[in-house]
Order: sequence, then structure tokens, then C-alpha cells
Amino acid sequence: MEMNIALLPGDGIGPEVIAQAVKVVNAVAKKFGHTITFNEAITGAAAIDAVGNPYPDATHEVCLASDAVLFGAIGDPRFDNDPSAKVRPEQGLLEMRKKLGLFSNVRPTFTFPSLLHKSPLKKERIEGTDLVFLRELTGGIYFGEPRGRNEQGTKAFDTCVYSVEEIERLARMGFEFAMKRRKLLTCVDKANVLATSRLWRETVQRLAPEYPEVTVEYEFVDAVAMRLVQWPKAYDVLITENLFGDILTDEASVISGSMGLMPSASLGLNTKLFEPIHGSYPQAAGKDIANPLAAVLSASMMFEYAFDLMDEAKIISDVVNLSLEKGIVTEDLSEGEKAYKTSEVGDWLADQIANS
Repeated sequence: MEMNIALLPGDGIGPEVIAQAVKVVNAVAKKFGHTITFNEAITGAAAIDAVGNPYPDATHEVCLASDAVLFGAIGDPRFDNDPSAKVRPEQGLLEMRKKLGLFSNVRPTFTFPSLLHKSPLKKERIEGTDLVFLRELTGGIYFGEPRGRNEQGTKAFDTCVYSVEEIERLARMGFEFAMKRRKLLTCVDKANVLATSRLWRETVQRLAPEYPEVTVEYEFVDAVAMRLVQWPKAYDVLITENLFGDILTDEASVISGSMGLMPSASLGLNTKLFEPIHGSYPQAAGKDIANPLAAVLSASMMFEYAFDLMDEAKIISDVVNLSLEKGIVTEDLSEGEKAYKTSEVGDWLADQIANS
């Protein structure tokens, strides 16, 4: 198979972890006889520095012309510490999602047998956890209008807006995911307070009879936040709006023991994007110490969701598990044992695939 992949390394540790994902993708391509063309483009703070725009038109064109996008991270403390900044790296991320029509963020949460002890939760609570969030990504309070402040600057306002169409397309994707898994779907909302949440619940209730094999549960977001740390194995597929999903997926990510291990996919109208869920971690940038496994597992998701190549996806997830079992890990997971460099982990993973 021929594949055109856009590379958006971004900021901070993004270029370093994406470089390791590329090593692994190339190893898989060679093993299975695929031809891959990578097209690199700038985004985030790097793009602001270069052209003054965190998501330039040229980058957008590269993404549109690609079969999939591998994305690193966005963010820079120069902008975080300047509330008056008019242009921010994160604006590029929102613009990218909107322009590419990436309406569904898919974030799995699962555990690694060799790392159960690193989770902040008890082993018996998390062992066997395997859930996935579908977060609506292009609507809600992050995009709603009007937004701003009053003339005196003493009040600020953001507007949360959702249409039936936005809710339905995500909900249908959630039902389809559930049909391929344990046939359990949880709609996360705040329908006792918010009008948008009531529209979410009504829309899901209307669609549910079309999927009679799927059991549908409806839970308030605060209850889900509590149950995620009490009994995460109770969930399978969860669907929710943008803000709730942003918060809950970060909470769920630490169940595995390290946020640096979780991949994600953003699916939509024009293309599919794959990225680690960790941030740009600028303190580690350029030191060759960042954990690349989330970026590598994002490449695994790319083979599965963008190309429907399950064997290729599995060989990556298997070799990541092997690296954890054998202690071929960066300093965040080394626990006093030998810590490998980011680049060394990438080389080891690629070699294992080549020799398997």
C-alpha cells in the first residue's frame, strides 16, 4: 500500500517523539511492503515564529493532501506567561481541528500489565481497564459565539452552542464503536442544568432504538469523574461534548500510570489525525529524555483507523508492551534502573519490528 503521511512535529518535545514514531512506521512499512511518503509542515509556536500564524495555509494544504496526519504537540511557555498575546499556539490546534473537520477525538484508556504498580489507583480497581472516550471536538464552548468581555473589562463570557447535527454524527460514531466492543455506551452530560446537555441526551435517546444491541447509560459529568477513579472497568465507550471530554480524558489518562503512554486519534470529514495526548513538555525539549511511547502508539492507531491494517497496528502495540516488560524505557518509567534516551527507545522498537 502507498501512504502519504503529513508530519506536524510542533513544539517542545513534539519533534523528538515524532521522530521515533517515524522510525517505527518505516520499520513496519519495510516489513509489510508498504511505501510511505512523509510530508513535514510547521504548526504551533514554531509556525508563529516562522510565519506569524500557528496553522499556516501551507500546512493545511499538506494535511488535506495526505492520507493521515501524525502530530506531535503544541505549546510554548512564552505564550502561556503572556495573557496579552494576540496569537497563541493553541489557536493553531483549534483552527486545524475546525478546518480539517476533526469532529471526534478518540482517546483510549487501557493498562499495561508491567506498569499497574505505577498507577495512582489500586491494582484491583484498574486491572483490565479498557475504555474509550469519543469527545466532540469542533463545537461547544471552545467555538461558540459570542465570546469576550464587556467594555469595562469586568465581565467575561463564553457561549456553549451545539446543533443536533453535531451531536448526532458523534453519537452515531459512538454507537458504531460500541457495536465492535462490549456493546455498552455511556452518554456523559449535565442535563439537569444545561440546555445543550438536554439536547445531547434527547438526540442519543432518539438514536438508541436504531442500535438495539447496545446498552445505553446516561450519566452526569460529575458522577463520571468520580466513577472513573472508583471503578473505571465499569465503562466501555463514552461520548461527550468538548469541554467535558477535555477534562475527563486527561483524568482517565493517568489510570495507566503515565500520561506519556496514551495515544489518540481525531477523526472527521477530510482526514484523520493521530497524536500523543501529552503536551509539549518544554522543560524536556532537546534533552533526548521524553517518553516516545504515546507517539509510537499513535502510529499504531494510524495503521488501524486510517488504513485498516490491523496486523501492522498490533505489531507496534506488541513491541511497545515488550519494551515496558524489558525496561527499555525513558527516565520517567525507569524507577532507578537504566534510563534510555528517547532516540534509543525508538531505535530499539524499530529493530525489534525489523527482526520479528
